[in-house]
Amino acid sequence: MRNGLLFGVTLGFCCISAAAIGQPEEGGGAPAAAAPAPRIGAALHGARWEFPCRDPRREYGNGACPSGLVKEKADPKTTDQFTFDRVFDGEPGKRYRVTVRFRGVVESMRYKNGKQDGDYFYIGGEPDNPKYNIYQLSISSPESHYFLNRQDKLVEPFIIDYTKTIEIDGGAKVTFHGNGQNGVLKTNLKKLVVPDVPPAPEAGNGQFVQMDVVSVEPAP
Repeated sequence: MRNGLLFGVTLGFCCISAAAIGQPEEGGGAPAAAAPAPRIGAALHGARWEFPCRDPRREYGNGACPSGLVKEKADPKTTDQFTFDRVFDGEPGKRYRVTVRFRGVVESMRYKNGKQDGDYFYIGGEPDNPKYNIYQLSISSPESHYFLNRQDKLVEPFIIDYTKTIEIDGGAKVTFHGNGQNGVLKTNLKKLVVPDVPPAPEAGNGQFVQMDVVSVEPAP
């Protein structure tokens, strides 16, 4: 059970610059030239699940910290969680095969009644432990959901770095959900760093996953 999500600052969406998605940036001198349309998948690129410790600079020597998502005296069962949505910017009526890369530092979590795909990716199903952090990705069309940190053995935080291909219909709602469940999370006691992913080159004390879009192709 651990911290919450952020997109660059706290609980938000990370920073996709206007230039990165083909939109003119504010400020500057001469008017910008007409920019190309954003590439498909830009709305999802760089999205982050984030579970911060309450004090992001403190050394928690016991391997656990209070969740930064839970305010003083708040109920962790209702506040140690976050959910945000993005709309997949494909053409409505078309289905796409979207290859995404998941990188981060996470604690393990058990799931059941679904299908494991690789070491950590879990298709469908439901949580099977009342204490550890849940990292979930849901698609409205075709209706589907996935978990990102599946491990039967509940271990200390570890690095994940893998790619998966999922199907998403143009215009579908993509939901990013995290639930720490109990207001406490395992800290990054080993000071693990994921290269090229913030907070790199520093090692934060909390947990996170960043999702980047690798490629998008029409589904057959």
